[in-house]
Amino acid sequence: MVFGLKKLFKSGARAPADLPEDVQAALQAWRSLKAPALDEPHFHTRYVVLDIATSGPRAGDDDLTGLCAVALSGGTVRPADAFAFDFAADEETEDVAVDRQLAAFLTYTAKAPLVTYHSPFVTGFLQRTIKERLGVDFQPQWIDLAWLLPSMFSDRSVGVLPLDDWLDRFSLGGGGRRDTMDNTLMLARLFHMLLVRANAKEVATGAKLIDESQAATFLRRTH
Repeated sequence: MVFGLKKLFKSGARAPADLPEDVQAALQAWRSLKAPALDEPHFHTRYVVLDIATSGPRAGDDDLTGLCAVALSGGTVRPADAFAFDFAADEETEDVAVDRQLAAFLTYTAKAPLVTYHSPFVTGFLQRTIKERLGVDFQPQWIDLAWLLPSMFSDRSVGVLPLDDWLDRFSLGGGGRRDTMDNTLMLARLFHMLLVRANAKEVATGAKLIDESQAATFLRRTH
């Protein structure tokens, strides 16, 4: 299986003309989308919370093997509005199927802000894979819970913690192994709680939350 995945993801950057017509059309439609306005209250903003599965920890050498995402909109986690793929589940996954899944993921995000835990890790795999497979320079706006949770909940921790420690602090059941979708839903629940605290701190829009995430990341990495 690992050999098959390497074959899929080590083939070099693709030119748009090499992609199937339906994938090209999906990418053109995605590129034409306007990024959503982020000056509205969180209740009016669609966020996409995601987690990935990989063949190892190094984005330059290992491969993206799966992804799960769930939308949070109207102030509510919406499990019915979810997206998932698992390349590792099928050793016979074909190039065109990979391209279509990745294009479908871009369509699903609709350029919404993306929420995850340790965004540099997730970004490294997503950017490389989408660039190699689709020829797209994927540069979404990220909200990183690893750095933002201590900023919003300094009463519970002033430092960056493993995800399971945060789940324990909020009595969300941090112990045991979870699959990627379970992990994504846990992240969505944490993010929902964070939005309540953000409103209380007058970080009341998506734009302000992204600024807060970036500031928290910078300050905690440089001090």
